[in-house]
Amino acid sequence: MSNFRTLDDLGTVIGDVTGKVALVRVDLNLPMDGGSVTDTTRVQASAPTILELADAGAKVLLLAHFGRPRGERNSTMSVSMTLDAVEDVLGREVMFIPEVQGPVVEQSIGILRNGDIGLLENTRFWPGEEANDEEFARGIAANGDFYVNDAFSAAHRAHASTEGIAKLLPSFAGRAMEKELTALEAALDKPEPPVAAVVGGAKVSSKLAVLENLVGKVQHLIIGGGMANTFLAARGVDVGKSLCEHDLTDTANAIMDKADHAGCTVHLPYDVVVAKDFAANPPSVRTCNVHEVAADEMILDVGPQAVEALGDVLKTCKTLVWNGPMGAFETEPFDEATVALAKTAAALSKADSLISVAGGGDTVAALNHAGVAGDFSYISTAGGAFLEWMEGRELPGVAALKA
Repeated sequence: MSNFRTLDDLGTVIGDVTGKVALVRVDLNLPMDGGSVTDTTRVQASAPTILELADAGAKVLLLAHFGRPRGERNSTMSVSMTLDAVEDVLGREVMFIPEVQGPVVEQSIGILRNGDIGLLENTRFWPGEEANDEEFARGIAANGDFYVNDAFSAAHRAHASTEGIAKLLPSFAGRAMEKELTALEAALDKPEPPVAAVVGGAKVSSKLAVLENLVGKVQHLIIGGGMANTFLAARGVDVGKSLCEHDLTDTANAIMDKADHAGCTVHLPYDVVVAKDFAANPPSVRTCNVHEVAADEMILDVGPQAVEALGDVLKTCKTLVWNGPMGAFETEPFDEATVALAKTAAALSKADSLISVAGGGDTVAALNHAGVAGDFSYISTAGGAFLEWMEGRELPGVAALKA
């Protein structure tokens, strides 16, 4: 973490922050139901940063987007919709400020006492946000003394509130951002080998860049979900009516060839769970060798023998990065491979023999379904940012924080 300034560096760079204005980028793009927030995980992640700054006497102004208003004001996408949830998590009163720059913000800062917290309006109400317009960024920065980015989930966007402001003010990684970057560094940037990666999901096409990056960085690449069917087909396996991108078999073979040259072992299932119908507990469900899949059957999960072998692989590894389920885990009994392998990874993590980092929406849901999310070394709630990091791409919001 030597390349990034954190809140530990505030004293050296800023000095006493009492009365100073901290512009803090957080993720308040929260799930809603009937006007109420249904999950405050992202608020909880940034709470330590917000409260640390407020308790140090800074005036904390929160920057966030909510939905896709496309540069226009929309009352249904005002971040004020999240205000009650933010106050509940922080246990503090928060002033809503219906602008992000200009005299209204300046006047509000004058009203705030040292240690108070304000919530600025949805940054995406202004076209300059997504355009990363320098003048717009300067307008926001004009009311701040320093900037803190605590929203890794938005770090893959080169927007005014994630990158532009960071170039205009002394900038720091918040506690959640610091924790995320430390975990990701341990997982792929400077991992302890051997390293395994679990990559699942429906389509190879959505994770081509991830696979191409990983084969040069890990020793074991475990492919599950519908993606595995494409790789099996590339190896000449008849996958029946399974979800499969037959037009990408050449690409799959190229990835496996690249893996061979890099010393990376690609693990594909050799026994699978199949059914004629994709439904909960269908009468046609059975387990078979991959070469025994009938023309009217579809592969919906990895089989128990393969899962046991994959568990043995994880026992030989020191680091694991996981993105995507092994099968159609939302529908029983096609959740068994994901649950079993997740439990193995969790047990190894609890025993301190494996550093495990997982991320992505489906992945978090799958690990929660398995009841082991809390036992992994680190779970990232970021979607696109986590995927782009796995692709080996530099994230603009992270690069802007480099000291």
